[in-house]
Amino acid sequence: MDLEALEQRLQYRFAGAALLQQALTHRSHGSVHNERLEFLGDAVLNCVIAQLLFQKYGRLDEGDLSRLRANLVKQQSLSEIAERLGLSDFLRLGEGEMKSGGFRRPSILADTIEAIFGAVFVDGGFEGARDVIARLFEPVLKTVDPKTLGKDSKTLLQEYLQAKRLPLPVYTVVETRGAAHNQEFEVECAIPKLEVGVRGSGRSRRAAEQSAAKQALEAAQAVAQAMRRARRKSGQAPDAAAVAAPPRDEAGTESAETEPAGQA
Repeated sequence: MDLEALEQRLQYRFAGAALLQQALTHRSHGSVHNERLEFLGDAVLNCVIAQLLFQKYGRLDEGDLSRLRANLVKQQSLSEIAERLGLSDFLRLGEGEMKSGGFRRPSILADTIEAIFGAVFVDGGFEGARDVIARLFEPVLKTVDPKTLGKDSKTLLQEYLQAKRLPLPVYTVVETRGAAHNQEFEVECAIPKLEVGVRGSGRSRRAAEQSAAKQALEAAQAVAQAMRRARRKSGQAPDAAAVAAPPRDEAGTESAETEPAGQA
């Protein structure tokens, strides 16, 4: 196992390979595993993200900061970072977990990334861990919209359509691929009123629906913008119910309106 390649991706060099190797070891592999490091890394991660958000958003109150932090440190966010690092190539799993596709399981990937943060903390102290976490979360923090406060794509799409008095989207599973323990779902999200129909995929039905909803929201906003441009060009007054622009935050980016949402 070439741990140097992982260290390069982390942009952190451990004093010895044993600590990183332990962080990559699932309990199914042996008695020396990463759960204690995961416990430590979870605490360090929450502290670092809290500090980064405190510095970045000077006007958010405690409740909003807490919700934003919870969205950033959830399993999905961590597993996506792990996938970006190619962490699956370095995991040490027991034979059973390996055969069942554990190297792709979001929970294992998320736990391992937390264990790595714990290992960096033990090896290089808080500053070392902070630097690694800040680098890995930089792309995520750049795209965070504090006004959404951790709302997922299905909720944002629902609120957007409700604000325009449009029917809710329709989700349909169009395909399921792979063995039972390693399935991939493909889901279509349709908004007939806007003639929008997009597909998303994921390791679970929920993940596929979220992927499709994200694309559908982008498509719906694009349709609305095109209709506004066409109406301006023709000199017609815009239909506020169907094509009203979503509100813009202080940075000038579009965000969903926050009317109460029904069931997603």
